[in-house]
Amino acid sequence: MDKVVIYGGKKLKGSVRISGAKNSALPILFATLLTDDKCKIKNVPVLADIKTTVDFLNFIGKKTVRKENVVDCAVSSKLNHIAPYDLVRKMRASVLVMGPLLARLGKVDVSLPGGCSIGARPIDIHLDAFKKMGASIELKEGYIKIFSKDRLVGTDIEFRFASVGATENVLLASVLARGTTRIINAAKEPEIEDLANVLIKMGAKISGAGTKIITIEGVEKLSGFIHSVIPDRIEAATYMISALMTKGEILLTKTNPAHLQVIIDKLIEAGADIKVSGTTISVKYKKAIMPINIKTEIYPGFPTDVQAQWMALMCLAKGNSIVEETVFENRFLHVCELQRLGANLKIEGTKVYIRGVKEFSGAPVMVSDLRAGAALVLAGLCATGKTEISRIYHLDRGYETLEKKLKKLGANIKRIS
Repeated sequence: MDKVVIYGGKKLKGSVRISGAKNSALPILFATLLTDDKCKIKNVPVLADIKTTVDFLNFIGKKTVRKENVVDCAVSSKLNHIAPYDLVRKMRASVLVMGPLLARLGKVDVSLPGGCSIGARPIDIHLDAFKKMGASIELKEGYIKIFSKDRLVGTDIEFRFASVGATENVLLASVLARGTTRIINAAKEPEIEDLANVLIKMGAKISGAGTKIITIEGVEKLSGFIHSVIPDRIEAATYMISALMTKGEILLTKTNPAHLQVIIDKLIEAGADIKVSGTTISVKYKKAIMPINIKTEIYPGFPTDVQAQWMALMCLAKGNSIVEETVFENRFLHVCELQRLGANLKIEGTKVYIRGVKEFSGAPVMVSDLRAGAALVLAGLCATGKTEISRIYHLDRGYETLEKKLKKLGANIKRIS
C-alpha cells in the first residue's frame, strides 16, 4: 500500500493550477445516463473516484472513455438497472445512479453506499423524495430496490436539511418526471448550480438553482451536451491554507474566488495577505497566524470539507481557538493523528478546543478520510523532521497529482509504493 513521506520545513512558493471539482464532476457524469446522445465533459480531475465512476457507467451500459481531463460518453448497449455492491462500496456518490436510472428505466437496484468514515450520512432523505414522486421501495438481498410502474410525477419535496446528495438525486430524477417538482430547502452549493447548468444544456427546465427553492418542469427527452467542470473550491482552500502554514507565497490559477469568499475572509482574519484578480488568488504569509474560531455550516457558510485543514492551521496559531462541526458527526478522526504530530487538541462534543503550538514534529500517521488526509499533509509540510503518511488512497480520491503540485511549489515530498 502506498505511503507519502514528507520532510517538512520548506516554504511553499510558486503557482498552482486548481483542478476541476470532483464533487461537481461526479453528478455530471451520472447525468449522462439521462440521454442516449453523446456527451463531452471537460476539466474532469484525474482521481480514483472518477475512475470508479467511469467503470460504473461502463458497467451500466454507457460507452465512457476518459483521456486525461476529458470524458466522452455515449450509450453502447441497453442500460442495466443494477448497481452492484463491488462498485457501490468504493464510493458514496454511487447513490447518484438512483435518480437518472429511475427516471429513464422506471427501476433501479442499488447496494448501500461506501466512502469515507465520517458519519452515517443516511440516504432516507433520497428515498422519501422518490416515494413522493410515486416510486415504491423495498430492501431485499442487500439491495435497495426502487421502481415505478409509470413515469415519475412532479411534486413538492421539502428536505429536513439541505442535503447536497439528495438535491442532486432529485434533480436527476425530476427532469424527466411528469409535471412540476419543487425542491424546498435545497442545497445551494456551487456544485448544485453546475449540475443544473448541465441539465439545462440538455434541455431541462430548471429555475432557482443556488437558492433554497429549485423548480423543475419535467420534459419528455434530454439531449447531449458539452460542459467544462467548475474549479474545485476545496482543493483551492487547501492550497491557500498551505501557504500560511509553510510561511510561503502561492498563486492559485483557474479558480472561482466567488465560491471561496468565506475562506478568503477567514484567512485574512488569521493574518494572510490575499489578493484576488479574475480567476487568480495570491496568498502570502504576512505575520504570525492568529487564532480564529470557525463553525461548519451549509454553503455559503464555512465548508465541512475544509474543517480538518483549518484545524491543522489553527494548531500553529498564536493563541487558542475552537472548531465546531455541525454538518457531519464523527468527523474528528484526524484529531488523534494531529496530536501524534504535536498538536494540543481537546474534543468536547461537536467542538475541538485548540491551543496553538510553536511547531509540529514529524511522526508516522494514518489517514482516516479524504480531508483528514489533507490536514495531515499540511501538518507534515511544516513539521520538523520526517512525516510518514499511510492509507493515502483516501487522498487519491480527491486531490489530483497532489505530490507533483506540492513538489512544484518546493515541498520535499515523495510517494513510496
